[in-house]
Order: sequence, then structure tokens, then C-alpha cells
Amino acid sequence: MVLYIVALVCGLAIIGLDQLTKYFIVSSFTLGDTADFINGFIDIHYIHNRGAAWGMLSGYTWLLLLFTAAVMIVCVVLLVKTAHKKRLMLWAMTLVISGGIGNLIDRVFREGNVVDFLHFQFWPSFPVFNVADCAIVVGAGLLILYFVLETVKEAKTKKEQTESNGDN
Repeated sequence: MVLYIVALVCGLAIIGLDQLTKYFIVSSFTLGDTADFINGFIDIHYIHNRGAAWGMLSGYTWLLLLFTAAVMIVCVVLLVKTAHKKRLMLWAMTLVISGGIGNLIDRVFREGNVVDFLHFQFWPSFPVFNVADCAIVVGAGLLILYFVLETVKEAKTKKEQTESNGDN
């Protein structure tokens, strides 16, 4: 039970940090402004993203809202079905759901715009992103890791069962 409370608190902290950083950017910068953050690594570049990653589906706010809601429902189902048994799944879903909520708040309350502001200086073509995007990417990475580990575990179990059946 404590683990779920910690996950909930972490999820709320991610949402809060995401919204706080976006509020700071919106109130401190003019749209399009750029400023050094970590020189040579990341700069602040305030933009509005009306689409998904790399601006895909730009202008299709309702489609993005529906897609995000559907993904969130799937994540909650996965969370309820497996997280009580698998900590990695708990953390993956906590991150994806928190990041999704952070960007969903923007889409609903900022006229379809998501505030993005973090930009890699050393990789100019990489899209500008935000705290919610970071949570989603890390959560998706953990989800992939979870499925890889589960697949390996199942294959190992199946191999052991086959070997033990062959010994009889």
C-alpha cells in the first residue's frame, strides 16, 4: 500500500513540476524566445506545439485529446491489472499517466497548445519538449523494458519446462 501512495505522490509531483515549469516559461518568456539553460547542452526555446511528437497531427486537437484519453485508459487498465504484482509496470504507468495528464491539461486549458521549452543544443533537429514529455518517454522506456524482461522470463520458464519434461 505504501508503494502505491509513493507512486501517487510521485505522479502528482511530476504533474505539478510540469505545470510549474510551463507557468514559469509562459510568464517569463515571449513565444519564440530562446535562452541558454545549460550552455552547450540544453537551451530554453519557448514554443507552442499543437500536435504530438515532432508536431505530427498539428491542429487536430480533438483527435489528440481522444487519442490521449484512450492511451490513458489503457494505462490505467494495465496499472490496475498488473501493477500490484509488478513494480516496474507500476512506475512505467505512473510516469506515462502523469506525463499524459500534464500535456492533457495544456491541450484543454491552452487552446490546444502544449507548452514546450527544452531543446538540445547539440541535436538541433530534435523536437522541443517539456517535463511531461520526459515522463512519457521514460515511462514508455520502462514499459518496453518490462515487456522484454517478461518475454525473456516466459521463454526461460518454457525452456525449463521443456527440459524437465524431456528428462522424464
